[in-house]
Amino acid sequence: QVQLVESGGGLVQAGGSLRLSCAASGRTFSSSRMGWFRQAPGKEREFVASIIWSGGSTYSTDSMKGRFTISGDNAKNAVYLQMNSLKPEDTAVYYCADARMGSAVWSYWGQGTQVTVSS
Repeated sequence: QVQLVESGGGLVQAGGSLRLSCAASGRTFSSSRMGWFRQAPGKEREFVASIIWSGGSTYSTDSMKGRFTISGDNAKNAVYLQMNSLKPEDTAVYYCADARMGSAVWSYWGQGTQVTVSS
């Protein structure tokens, strides 16, 4: 089992920045990648960004490139999401997720952290 705990959410004005953190515990040694997703009210959960531990490659949604940056610290079992130039449409619950080695699915999820961007 892996436990994921997000932090860093909050209320920010448009144009502001937030840095989300996700701390993993438990059987973290077999993690292949970690990522961030978000879900706005009335919308489906959508992919934001991910990082592959082996090699450090990162991926993010085109619409968020240049504003959102994912980074990670494998030694600390932590992943971060730096969000700049926030817009009201970025308002959502942001979730951290973990995928196991050899698996194509995101197996573990955090409980989420609320990000609210006011106009």
